[in-house]
Amino acid sequence: MKKILAFSGSNSSTSINEKLVDYTVSLLPKQAVKRIKLTEFPLPIFSEDLEKQEPYPIHLIQLKNEIKEADALLISVNEHNGAVSAFFKNYIDWLSRIEYKFLAGKKILLMSTSPGKRGGASALDYVKNVLPRFDGEIIESFSFPSFSENFSVEQNIVTNEVLRLGLHDVIQNFAHQIDV
Repeated sequence: MKKILAFSGSNSSTSINEKLVDYTVSLLPKQAVKRIKLTEFPLPIFSEDLEKQEPYPIHLIQLKNEIKEADALLISVNEHNGAVSAFFKNYIDWLSRIEYKFLAGKKILLMSTSPGKRGGASALDYVKNVLPRFDGEIIESFSFPSFSENFSVEQNIVTNEVLRLGLHDVIQNFAHQIDV
């Protein structure tokens, strides 16, 4: 059984990307999934000056080790003003400084959601283009549009049948690919 590390790129206490991660994790009962929240690993805003003045933050080292121990990653990124959130980008910046190829050997399922019809597609596209630079292999990606219209938080289900089938197919393919 492969180890999957699952998290969102959001720091919001009401994050719909966190809800999407939770739902997706529930569909992987045959996998060893570790669910984390990036807010459990607080980091200052990256700067070269700060990097030169102090050793790497302990939370950064802990997060790097969590990623290193996993075989695969399940990540849902949020979007702010048509881009990936500054919160998530900060983690990428820090991780790439401590070890540039911090995603070496990792298979990744990328997702995004938003209240809008594009489902965070711009942030998803950004991350799909950036993570391979650090040796991550994007196996699957999924953009979930109009979250509140297509997902019941109370029931923890996708209410739109087409989206539910599409997401289930992506998850099934991801699970198959990481077992290969």
